[in-house]
Amino acid sequence: MTGAPARPFRRKTFDALRELFPGDAVGGVVLLACAAVALAWANSPWADAYFALLHVHLPFDIGALGLELSLLHWINDLLMAVFFLAVGLEIKREFRAGELADPRRAALPIAGALGGMLVPAAIYAALNARGPGASGWGIPMATDIAFSLGVLALLGSRVPRGLTVFLAALAIVDDLGAVLVIALFYTARLDVGSLAVAASIVVLLGFLARFGVRRLSVYLVAAPFLWWFVFHSGVHATIAGVLLGFVIPLGKAGDPYIHDSPLEALEHALKPWVAWLVMPVFALANAGVRFGTTEGNPGSLAGPIAAGCALGLFLGKPLGIVGLSWLAVRVGAARLPRRADWGKLVGVAMIAGIGFTMSLFVAALSFRGDRMLEDQAKVGVLLGSLASGVAGTYFLARAMGRGRSAEPEPEVR
Repeated sequence: MTGAPARPFRRKTFDALRELFPGDAVGGVVLLACAAVALAWANSPWADAYFALLHVHLPFDIGALGLELSLLHWINDLLMAVFFLAVGLEIKREFRAGELADPRRAALPIAGALGGMLVPAAIYAALNARGPGASGWGIPMATDIAFSLGVLALLGSRVPRGLTVFLAALAIVDDLGAVLVIALFYTARLDVGSLAVAASIVVLLGFLARFGVRRLSVYLVAAPFLWWFVFHSGVHATIAGVLLGFVIPLGKAGDPYIHDSPLEALEHALKPWVAWLVMPVFALANAGVRFGTTEGNPGSLAGPIAAGCALGLFLGKPLGIVGLSWLAVRVGAARLPRRADWGKLVGVAMIAGIGFTMSLFVAALSFRGDRMLEDQAKVGVLLGSLASGVAGTYFLARAMGRGRSAEPEPEVR
């Protein structure tokens, strides 16, 4: 038989997923599948093997540099630094040359993000103020950009582009807030010497970028040293990824944005690795929670920690986002996206209650060493995220009108 050779199996699978789930939905589906596998494995007869694998210690020795961490810590401290590098690159690009560069356009998602961080934290704190879970107030503050945009993509072209841009920008500001919370409030100790060396590396890279050094390899060579000193400083090691992302050059002096910048090149190269490796592996390692009374964890579904996380995401997120967005519009600082109304914005705000990746990450930082409290927080995150995704999709679909096709949007000039 003659003809073109068959495409590789992996390409066929990817294309099939693309046809079944439009746009950004594929990433959300992969994350959901990995979370489901982790939950099933953690509650199966092979659960002991799952937890034993995560706690296998893997040494790393090069000369005088020695480090021995569990597989779970390598994933959360090193692999997630790559995710945070992508976050840092995206934050810088959006504030320098994207939707957040124009103060007028940025006002609405910034206001929404602030409300979407403050109100969930307040709800959680009210339920856990004097309890053992008090330190977890940062858990329900986060919006998972991959999951939330993936859910939005499932609704197809009927969703006004302005709402998609609003949700993406809100999630980016939210990520910046989460980074600040992790750096300021979830640092157990500080080694001033290591912190000074890490700061010196960042300043040096900043000077190189300022004076026109555009070779990406220069910045990537410095990356492991920056990670090493941030790790030993006591600040969570993933912050090294954000700091590196902030100093990667974006354009030349006087030119706010060019498409062949080192930042654009690195962001484009990282995107598939983050979507198809980093985040799925993180979900497999962190979403595995034992239900029931296992390991002295009775009532984890009804305790104040789980309730604070679930209610913070499901109720606090839309209340905070819509509340501060309404205030920003009311005082004239912002305006609603084109072809959007308050009903549609409420639906998007509910979808923003999908916390998952960053919320699970902050849960692990909040209750280091206390497996019972961490499991309760993770149960709340999973329940709150699931409820937010389902209810937000239903509410937004109703607000847009079932079966109504989107009108072509006027071109922005």
